[in-house]
Parts: sequence; structure tokens; C-alpha cells
Amino acid sequence: GMFVQCAKFVGRHQGSPTRDLSVYGQEQKEVTVPIGKMNLALHGLSGDIRQANSYYEDPHEATGKFDFVMANPPFNVNGIDKTKLEGQTDRLPYGIPRPDNGNYVWIQLFASSLSDRGRAGFVMANSASDARASEAEIRRQLIEDRMIDVMVAISPNFFYSVTLPVTLWFLDKGKRSAERADTVLFIDARST
Repeated sequence: GMFVQCAKFVGRHQGSPTRDLSVYGQEQKEVTVPIGKMNLALHGLSGDIRQANSYYEDPHEATGKFDFVMANPPFNVNGIDKTKLEGQTDRLPYGIPRPDNGNYVWIQLFASSLSDRGRAGFVMANSASDARASEAEIRRQLIEDRMIDVMVAISPNFFYSVTLPVTLWFLDKGKRSAERADTVLFIDARST
């Protein structure tokens, strides 16, 4: 669905989705990979979808590579093998968060994938916005590094499949040199 919406967006802005978009992705479940590839083909989009575990594998060698990242990762994933994350300083530049929650692994994977002017938009559990301990330190570093642009708090049941309240995170690596580099916009949309 995100592929299709991206294509529609590019088309509405006088671009050519088939010329201007290349989609790269990875899926943990092998059965989902052909569905992603078929979706791209049906909409005339080029791309490369591979089977891999995002926590431990980087089949696209994504560090610093992408202009845009869009994602809806699984929230609050437990059981990540911390020992497999050691040494991945290019993918986890702000450090390894506690091993029993994957939210800040995801956030760092998205941030580290961005090119110098890259932007990311993703959905995250609200709990990531006020997480403590190692996550709070990573969040502080993201803010000080001027990566976070906008955060929008959304009420429960906003999505069909997720009843939890969520936060939309927007990163903008290019804002580091902008006039607004020291600002983060927080929007509370929980009551609208």
C-alpha cells in the first residue's frame, strides 16, 4: 500500500512514478516477498524486495543510501539478540538499546539509511516517545544531532489493525544546516 501511495503522490506532483521511484525493501517472512514484488509489478514500479531480518541483515547496504524511508515496523518487539547487533555502529550509530524492545533499533535503522538530505516517515508506538534508560539517551542524541523534524501523537484506534496510540515520526537529515535546525515540531492530534 505504501508503494502505491508513493506512486500516486509522485504522479500528483507532475512526476513519473515509473521513472522517479525505485523501491527497496526487505521482509522477514519469505511468503511476503513475492506479494511485495507483485505489487510493484502491478503498478509499474521498479524495485528490489528481499527476504531478510532487518535487525541483523542489510541486503541493500542501506547506510547513507536513501533519499526517503517510509515504514510501519512492528512495535515493541521482544527477544532481539543483542549480541548480533554488536559491531553494527554504521546502522546503530547512537548505540544499542536494551535488548527487550526493538523500537529504537528501528528508529536508528531508518535514520542511518538516509542520504545527506534524506527524509524518513514512520509509525512508532507512543511508548517510544517517552521511553527511559538507553532509549532516552538515544532519543537525546537524535535530537541533538538535529535528525528529528516532526512528531505527531495520534489517538488509539487510528489504524484498522493497531489499537494502540501511535506517534508519527519524521526525520530530516537535511535540516541540520537549515535555519530551523534546532527546532522539533510536536503535534498532539490525539483529540482531533
